[in-house]
Amino acid sequence: MSQKNRDGKRSAREALYEQREKEKASARRRRTMVVAGAVVAVLAIAAVIGVVVADHKDSGGGSTPAAAPKGAIGKDSLVIPVGAADAPSVLSIYEDFRCPACDAFEKSFTPTIHSLEDSGQIRTEYHLVTLIDGNLGGSGSLDAANAAACAQDAGKFRAYHDVLYDNQPEEQSDTFSDKNHLLDLAGKVSGLKTPTFTACVNGGTHNSWVKASNSAFGKSGYNSTPTILLNGKSVYGSNSNLTPDSLKQMVTDANKGKKAGAVTTTPAS
Repeated sequence: MSQKNRDGKRSAREALYEQREKEKASARRRRTMVVAGAVVAVLAIAAVIGVVVADHKDSGGGSTPAAAPKGAIGKDSLVIPVGAADAPSVLSIYEDFRCPACDAFEKSFTPTIHSLEDSGQIRTEYHLVTLIDGNLGGSGSLDAANAAACAQDAGKFRAYHDVLYDNQPEEQSDTFSDKNHLLDLAGKVSGLKTPTFTACVNGGTHNSWVKASNSAFGKSGYNSTPTILLNGKSVYGSNSNLTPDSLKQMVTDANKGKKAGAVTTTPAS
């Protein structure tokens, strides 16, 4: 073989080697780009998940519902308290502002409950429920409960709560879904109908909180309103003989030997 042919074969082998090295380098670059792209995609997905989780928490999906009214207490701040914080007994009331049975209870027991609150014997804890909206349609239970929570922000929950029951519409009528009507009723409570209260009612500021309260009721094991508990024990229902006088006696018995709570102010009426 001539030197020329040997040199030609060597050059061809070198050229092939160089080409293969270039191809290997190109493949390595492609693999690097694929891996880098996958990392970027994973990070992007993680970022989206983080935003979704944050939005879910902000919208009331976290442990504390969004926009709980001022002074709300209990698990997830779902309870509106009335009366002395250190009262020896607690009366828990689960009710729906559209519920006629709740209205009947309020009309019979409100004076007694107020008397027990104002003497430091009980703290009443209200859990707002929207069963009638679910059963009959409409949004009056939700809208009235939101308005009551707005009144809690203003320190006038008890007075407005009573006004709503004093003006409860027929069960089939969704009158409380009219926010102008709710605002007109607020005019019956001195100092309540302010621009702040009006914006709270019209904007549904506490709607997510009301929905969380209703959801908690659904998980409580109770299935009707009103549900009334004294120190955690159910005392009112279809088979109950509870009267205002017997409620007062039950509280007296439960509080025997205990100091009355410190009542700082009497809720506005």
